[in-house]
Amino acid sequence: MSKALSKTFAPRLIAWHGVSGRSGLPWQDNRDPYAVWVSEIMLQQTQVATVLERYPRFMKRFPTVKKLAAAGVDEVLAEWAGLGYYSRARNLHACAKQVMSEFGGKFPSDPVLLEQLKGIGRSTAGAIAAFAFHERAPILDANVKRILARLFALDGAIQDKAVNDQLWQLATNLLPNKPADMPVYTQALMDFGATWCTSRKPVCLGSEKKCPFAKDCQANLSDQVLLLPQKTKKTKSPEFDCTMLLMRAGNSVLLQKRPSKAIWGGLWSLPEGSWTPRVSPAQKLELSLQELFSITLPDEKAAALVKANKSIGQVEEIKHVFTHRRLWMQIWQTSSSRELSFISPDLKWVPLSQLGRYGLPQPIKILLQGLSLVRDGDSKN
Repeated sequence: MSKALSKTFAPRLIAWHGVSGRSGLPWQDNRDPYAVWVSEIMLQQTQVATVLERYPRFMKRFPTVKKLAAAGVDEVLAEWAGLGYYSRARNLHACAKQVMSEFGGKFPSDPVLLEQLKGIGRSTAGAIAAFAFHERAPILDANVKRILARLFALDGAIQDKAVNDQLWQLATNLLPNKPADMPVYTQALMDFGATWCTSRKPVCLGSEKKCPFAKDCQANLSDQVLLLPQKTKKTKSPEFDCTMLLMRAGNSVLLQKRPSKAIWGGLWSLPEGSWTPRVSPAQKLELSLQELFSITLPDEKAAALVKANKSIGQVEEIKHVFTHRRLWMQIWQTSSSRELSFISPDLKWVPLSQLGRYGLPQPIKILLQGLSLVRDGDSKN
């Protein structure tokens, strides 16, 4: 790294932000570590436009770390529904409890201590420390990795440990000298990567705007902007089939709580069978009630279930795309003459009017809404 760039990078970036950075975002200029933490977690793997809508709602529902810690995990998951990556919501809840029990309800300012909290990695810890406490702590999210990989034309995939370590060192070396500059510098770094040094259409390849680092960026000078950062090639996402049961009894629907470490962990969904590799488009299946229940429910009371249910029909097939896999859900509907009880605590009859209180996977929520099982007012918290 050139000494000149090391000394001037932060001041130039801050100056750029004063003219071209984003402003007016609800989490900006907020030095409350709780508010900073919630925004940082929510912005992970979620588009800003979505967070603009959901962040104020979440903060109104859980205005303090004490309120969040005191809430039930189902309440938190219900408020998080639709944002995806639900481990973030479970970790938020666990972290809030940890802050209350181990730090007396106050977030520590030391990024090393912040990183020990549930769901907070090194970059998020750096962001909280920088924004809330003016600590000289680096961040290294995907946007920052891209900026640095281009600026210094780094060889090697950014997933490699050696390259990642090099990126952290660069991020540390470029920090401003004054702690008071850390909030605006950190925000500027995020904004520059999100709006100017973007992955596909960086401003340096256009003609309308001039990048403040055009004469320093090694990727720009060597015509490698779109080739950096280097990434390992992704393999094709596997596809799976899954049978799901939509059972109604009067004004209730049968839901099952998913294991905490599974996909959609901790959410309430429809009872389902095992995921099987999808070799080809699923053929139209003919299932008996006995077969459907044995696939999707515990073995108990199978005979009673068959007796209490008289009809069966496949509602539809739903495709849902996850980050690393695709799932084809075969939804089968049946109606029970009464709410049969189950030994399993993970199975529950939920009144249709109360479905909005439960965290539901987005495709299941949409399915139930489409079948008029959730009225508009019930889907909101």
